[in-house]
Amino acid sequence: MKKTVIYFVLLSLLSCAELEQAAKVLSSTESSATLTKSDIAKGLKEALRVGTDTAVHQLSKVNGYYKNEALKILLPEEANVILENVNKIPGGEQLTDKVILSINRAAEDASKEAAPVFKQSITSMTISDALGILNGADTAATHYLRKTTYQQLYTLYQPKIKSSVNKNLVGNISAAETWNNLTGAWNNFANSMVGQIGGYKPVNIQLEDYLTQKALDGLFIKIAEEEKQIRKDPVARVNDILKKVFG
Repeated sequence: MKKTVIYFVLLSLLSCAELEQAAKVLSSTESSATLTKSDIAKGLKEALRVGTDTAVHQLSKVNGYYKNEALKILLPEEANVILENVNKIPGGEQLTDKVILSINRAAEDASKEAAPVFKQSITSMTISDALGILNGADTAATHYLRKTTYQQLYTLYQPKIKSSVNKNLVGNISAAETWNNLTGAWNNFANSMVGQIGGYKPVNIQLEDYLTQKALDGLFIKIAEEEKQIRKDPVARVNDILKKVFG
């Protein structure tokens, strides 16, 4: 009872202006604490923007793919027969190493052009999508992006990969040339009488198709890593909207 009396006495000492100001402060605090659907959509888009920008930046650097054991692009599965019998090709091991380095350099080079493609895809996310993603798994946003835009990204990204594959990157030799040298040497052996008797098959694969797929796989893996960081680590929330949505 005494506390109630004291409260009303103190309240009576405040002027109308002071009461109005206090109400405004309270209203402002409540408003800033409220997370709107628009905030969620904006925050998710920003998370993907930050994640894709970071992923592209890291992968487009020299050794972004090549020195990352989880993302390093190896020869296509169809070329395993070459690796298993590389000693049958003159200079086979050196050719193989050069191809692997070259295709990773091509992926790193092409990654520089990926950010605008991802940004265009991110803008299509709706508020409904964002609400579902916010309460989803640690990589729900990445999964959404891959599911809804992969084919579009593939179509847009492949010409960049093809251009990089034909660009002189390692020792002034393109990835396409080193690949053709390797498979050409192998196919000559496989098509020879000795190769045919041994049951060896030629290797025919479109390098840019394979490389586009692997390069995009690497990008999505990196984006997923960034998304997890933003969701779990306050330090990774680099601006106010991310802090508000994921805080």
